[in-house]
Amino acid sequence: MRHAGRHFLQIPGPSSVPDRILRAISQQTIDHRGPDFAAVGLKALEGMKKIFKTDSHVFIYPASGTGAWEAALVNVLSPGDQVLMFETGHFATMWKNMAERLGLNAEFIGGDWRSGADPDLIEKRLREDTSHKIKAVCVVHNETSTGSVSPIAEVRQAIDNAGHPALLMVDTISGLASIDYRHDEWGVDVTVSGSQKGLMLPPGLSFNAASQKALAVNKTAELQRSYWDWADMIGPNKTGYFPYTPGTNLLYGLNEALDMLHEEGLDNVFARHARHGEATRMAVRAWGLDVLCAQQGQESGVLTAVRLPEGHSADRFRAITLENYNISLGNGLSKVADKVFRIGHLGDFNDLMLMATLSGVEMGLAKAEIPHQSGGTQAALEHLKTAETLPLAAE
Repeated sequence: MRHAGRHFLQIPGPSSVPDRILRAISQQTIDHRGPDFAAVGLKALEGMKKIFKTDSHVFIYPASGTGAWEAALVNVLSPGDQVLMFETGHFATMWKNMAERLGLNAEFIGGDWRSGADPDLIEKRLREDTSHKIKAVCVVHNETSTGSVSPIAEVRQAIDNAGHPALLMVDTISGLASIDYRHDEWGVDVTVSGSQKGLMLPPGLSFNAASQKALAVNKTAELQRSYWDWADMIGPNKTGYFPYTPGTNLLYGLNEALDMLHEEGLDNVFARHARHGEATRMAVRAWGLDVLCAQQGQESGVLTAVRLPEGHSADRFRAITLENYNISLGNGLSKVADKVFRIGHLGDFNDLMLMATLSGVEMGLAKAEIPHQSGGTQAALEHLKTAETLPLAAE
């Protein structure tokens, strides 16, 4: 059965791709070894430094974020190295599982999936590691499965307070270009991200931002690597090229996305996401439902995970809402499977799109007979009517 009107893709990524980026991607593919490609590659490589807020090197891979996870680990670690990771949710768990499969000794600090990483617990564990066996601390910045944000600057301070030399490695696959991120200022050594979230592209590009310390460690790290090796990338990247075939058309799209982000202004982008996150949480609470992130100040502007009342299936609710209102909502993952649904409010997204999204959710709650109070959408509307917005000025 055909649904009239547009489909609302309100999962927490991939996010909807703007027409400008689709048109850019549709350009004819060019010779990635030819002279015209250098400008494309250099714009992407230099432009991503501004998004990560780093003066060091950013590596771009034709891969998903999972590939960039692996690249981050294999470029700075050796077989049997101990890494300290924090259980913020499903994706932190997946990164930990990958580390183990690569032959690393991954230690997990347990979490309740309702907050970001706890810097105090990280500092406590590092102080216990007097022989400095822990070689890296790995943290997810914006946990896509729960809607919680980890305080990365505080994690860096915890490492410093402990006097520990461990590298700080951060996954901001769903946070980059949506909520503020500062690779250099926060003292991050390796940052991982992907194209299909705040950068507004289809899946297919991923990134490592590497500090000078990480680049130095790369020279002695002994985990096996070939495709992911930073050393093979640095030389060609200096002139805008890559050691193997890059995702040429996705790079066209990336360069268009960079232009769009700077036309709006990164601070405006961050403020818009924060405003939409706050409005969504107000709607959820007005419905009488529970926001999964329970730590005030760590709620995400990228997505909101919503817990349904005990005994009600989140997957059934999502299916009914999709069938009746043509809106896709994110599912609960692993520990919270069928218990939560996730509302994505990221990427090329505005106030009217948010109101349509929340209207679809509220109608879906009624259609699925989920116990709730009406008026959540109205609560969000009242917030958006009075919330401060920044002028749309180019940077």
